[in-house]
Amino acid sequence: MNLDDPRAQRSRARLRTAILELVADKDPAAISMSEVAKQAGLNRATVYQHFPDVNALVTDAMEDAVAQVARAAALCPQDAPRDEVPEPLHELFQHITANAALYRRMLGTHGSALFATRMRERLTAELAGAFRDGRRPSGFDDVPPEVHAAYLAGALIGVIATWITDDAPAPAGDRALAFWRLFRS
Repeated sequence: MNLDDPRAQRSRARLRTAILELVADKDPAAISMSEVAKQAGLNRATVYQHFPDVNALVTDAMEDAVAQVARAAALCPQDAPRDEVPEPLHELFQHITANAALYRRMLGTHGSALFATRMRERLTAELAGAFRDGRRPSGFDDVPPEVHAAYLAGALIGVIATWITDDAPAPAGDRALAFWRLFRS
Protein backbone atom coordinates (compact mmCIF):
# COMPACT_ATOMS: atom_id res chain seq x y z
CA MET A 1 0.00 0.00 0.00
CA ASN A 2 1.27 3.45 -0.92
CA LEU A 3 0.82 5.73 2.12
CA ASP A 4 1.27 8.77 -0.14
CA ASP A 5 -1.88 7.86 -2.08
CA PRO A 6 -4.63 10.38 -1.22
CA ARG A 7 -7.15 7.53 -0.83
CA ALA A 8 -4.93 5.80 1.72
CA GLN A 9 -4.42 9.08 3.56
CA ARG A 10 -8.19 9.69 3.68
CA SER A 11 -8.82 6.17 4.95
CA ARG A 12 -6.17 6.51 7.64
CA ALA A 13 -7.60 9.88 8.71
CA ARG A 14 -11.07 8.35 8.99
CA LEU A 15 -9.69 5.45 11.00
CA ARG A 16 -7.85 7.81 13.37
CA THR A 17 -10.98 9.88 13.92
CA ALA A 18 -13.10 6.76 14.45
CA ILE A 19 -10.77 5.21 17.02
CA LEU A 20 -10.44 8.46 18.98
CA GLU A 21 -14.22 8.75 19.13
CA LEU A 22 -14.54 5.15 20.30
CA VAL A 23 -11.71 5.36 22.83
CA ALA A 24 -13.26 8.45 24.43
CA ASP A 25 -16.17 6.25 25.50
CA LYS A 26 -14.77 2.76 25.72
CA ASP A 27 -11.68 0.88 26.87
CA PRO A 28 -9.45 0.19 23.84
CA ALA A 29 -9.21 -3.49 24.83
CA ALA A 30 -12.99 -3.76 24.37
CA ILE A 31 -13.00 -2.26 20.86
CA SER A 32 -13.05 -4.56 17.88
CA MET A 33 -11.72 -3.84 14.42
CA SER A 34 -15.30 -4.34 13.16
CA GLU A 35 -16.46 -1.48 15.40
CA VAL A 36 -13.69 0.72 14.07
CA ALA A 37 -14.64 -0.10 10.50
CA LYS A 38 -18.29 0.68 11.16
CA GLN A 39 -17.47 3.94 12.92
CA ALA A 40 -15.15 4.99 10.08
CA GLY A 41 -17.57 3.94 7.37
CA LEU A 42 -15.03 1.55 5.86
CA ASN A 43 -14.96 -2.19 5.40
CA ARG A 44 -13.01 -4.33 7.82
CA ALA A 45 -10.49 -5.42 5.20
CA THR A 46 -9.52 -1.77 4.67
CA VAL A 47 -8.91 -1.37 8.39
CA TYR A 48 -6.55 -4.37 8.39
CA GLN A 49 -4.71 -3.04 5.34
CA HIS A 50 -3.67 -0.04 7.42
CA PHE A 51 -3.36 -1.41 10.98
CA PRO A 52 -2.81 -4.93 12.36
CA ASP A 53 -4.86 -4.33 15.51
CA VAL A 54 -6.66 -1.78 17.66
CA ASN A 55 -3.56 -0.99 19.74
CA ALA A 56 -1.57 -0.04 16.64
CA LEU A 57 -4.41 2.19 15.49
CA VAL A 58 -4.77 3.87 18.89
CA THR A 59 -1.03 4.46 19.07
CA ASP A 60 -1.01 5.99 15.60
CA ALA A 61 -4.09 8.13 16.28
CA MET A 62 -2.69 9.42 19.57
CA GLU A 63 0.61 10.40 17.97
CA ASP A 64 -0.76 13.85 17.11
CA ALA A 65 -1.83 14.34 20.72
CA VAL A 66 1.55 13.18 21.99
CA ALA A 67 3.30 15.50 19.53
CA GLN A 68 1.17 18.46 20.65
CA VAL A 69 1.97 17.83 24.31
CA ALA A 70 5.68 17.48 23.53
CA ARG A 71 5.83 20.63 21.38
CA ALA A 72 3.99 22.69 23.98
CA ALA A 73 6.35 21.60 26.74
CA ALA A 74 9.45 22.22 24.63
CA LEU A 75 8.28 25.64 23.42
CA CYS A 76 7.72 27.17 26.85
CA PRO A 77 10.07 30.11 27.28
CA GLN A 78 12.27 29.42 30.28
CA ASP A 79 12.41 33.09 31.21
CA ALA A 80 8.63 33.59 31.46
CA PRO A 81 7.53 34.96 34.84
CA ARG A 82 6.68 32.34 37.45
CA ASP A 83 3.13 33.67 37.85
CA GLU A 84 2.34 33.88 34.13
CA VAL A 85 1.63 30.68 32.20
CA PRO A 86 3.42 30.64 28.83
CA GLU A 87 1.01 30.46 25.89
CA PRO A 88 2.12 26.98 24.66
CA LEU A 89 1.45 25.52 28.11
CA HIS A 90 -1.89 27.32 28.37
CA GLU A 91 -2.89 25.97 24.93
CA LEU A 92 -1.83 22.47 25.98
CA PHE A 93 -4.06 22.46 29.05
CA GLN A 94 -6.93 23.87 26.98
CA HIS A 95 -6.41 21.07 24.43
CA ILE A 96 -6.52 18.48 27.20
CA THR A 97 -9.72 20.03 28.59
CA ALA A 98 -11.34 19.91 25.14
CA ASN A 99 -10.38 16.22 24.86
CA ALA A 100 -10.86 15.31 28.52
CA ALA A 101 -12.72 12.05 27.94
CA LEU A 102 -9.99 10.76 25.67
CA TYR A 103 -7.13 11.73 28.00
CA ARG A 104 -9.04 10.39 31.00
CA ARG A 105 -9.39 7.05 29.23
CA MET A 106 -5.76 6.95 28.08
CA LEU A 107 -4.11 8.18 31.30
CA GLY A 108 -6.58 6.93 33.91
CA THR A 109 -6.23 3.98 36.24
CA HIS A 110 -7.06 1.50 33.49
CA GLY A 111 -5.48 3.55 30.74
CA SER A 112 -3.04 2.62 28.06
CA ALA A 113 0.48 1.95 29.31
CA LEU A 114 1.61 2.16 25.70
CA PHE A 115 0.16 5.66 25.35
CA ALA A 116 1.68 6.87 28.63
CA THR A 117 5.06 5.40 27.68
CA ARG A 118 4.95 6.93 24.21
CA MET A 119 4.00 10.30 25.67
CA ARG A 120 6.83 10.13 28.22
CA GLU A 121 9.39 9.13 25.60
CA ARG A 122 8.31 11.86 23.17
CA LEU A 123 8.22 14.52 25.88
CA THR A 124 11.64 13.50 27.12
CA ALA A 125 13.11 13.64 23.61
CA GLU A 126 11.55 17.04 22.82
CA LEU A 127 12.64 18.57 26.12
CA ALA A 128 16.16 17.12 25.87
CA GLY A 129 16.45 18.58 22.37
CA ALA A 130 15.26 21.98 23.58
CA PHE A 131 17.75 21.81 26.46
CA ARG A 132 20.62 20.94 24.12
CA ASP A 133 19.60 23.93 21.95
CA GLY A 134 20.12 26.24 24.94
CA ARG A 135 16.51 26.50 26.14
CA ARG A 136 17.14 25.02 29.54
CA PRO A 137 16.37 26.61 32.91
CA SER A 138 19.49 27.83 34.65
CA GLY A 139 20.89 26.11 37.70
CA PHE A 140 20.84 22.56 36.36
CA ASP A 141 24.25 22.33 34.68
CA ASP A 142 25.25 19.48 37.01
CA VAL A 143 22.37 17.31 35.73
CA PRO A 144 22.51 15.70 32.26
CA PRO A 145 19.89 17.22 29.93
CA GLU A 146 18.28 13.81 29.29
CA VAL A 147 17.80 13.19 33.02
CA HIS A 148 16.36 16.66 33.53
CA ALA A 149 14.05 16.16 30.54
CA ALA A 150 12.88 12.74 31.79
CA TYR A 151 12.16 14.20 35.22
CA LEU A 152 10.04 17.01 33.78
CA ALA A 153 8.27 14.71 31.30
CA GLY A 154 7.25 12.37 34.10
CA ALA A 155 6.11 15.29 36.23
CA LEU A 156 3.98 16.77 33.45
CA ILE A 157 2.33 13.44 32.65
CA GLY A 158 1.69 12.89 36.36
CA VAL A 159 0.10 16.31 36.74
CA ILE A 160 -2.05 15.82 33.63
CA ALA A 161 -3.16 12.32 34.67
CA THR A 162 -4.02 13.38 38.22
CA TRP A 163 -5.82 16.50 37.05
CA ILE A 164 -7.83 14.93 34.24
CA THR A 165 -8.98 11.95 36.33
CA ASP A 166 -10.07 14.07 39.31
CA ASP A 167 -13.81 13.92 39.99
CA ALA A 168 -13.94 17.73 39.91
CA PRO A 169 -10.91 18.87 37.88
CA ALA A 170 -9.60 22.37 38.49
CA PRO A 171 -9.88 24.82 35.59
CA ALA A 172 -7.19 24.37 32.94
CA GLY A 173 -5.63 27.76 33.69
CA ASP A 174 -5.25 26.95 37.38
CA ARG A 175 -3.61 23.60 36.71
CA ALA A 176 -1.33 25.05 34.02
CA LEU A 177 -0.21 27.76 36.44
CA ALA A 178 0.45 25.22 39.21
CA PHE A 179 2.58 23.13 36.84
CA TRP A 180 4.44 26.19 35.57
CA ARG A 181 5.28 27.27 39.11
CA LEU A 182 6.69 23.83 39.81
CA PHE A 183 8.57 23.83 36.53
CA ARG A 184 10.09 27.24 37.27
CA SER A 185 11.10 26.42 40.86
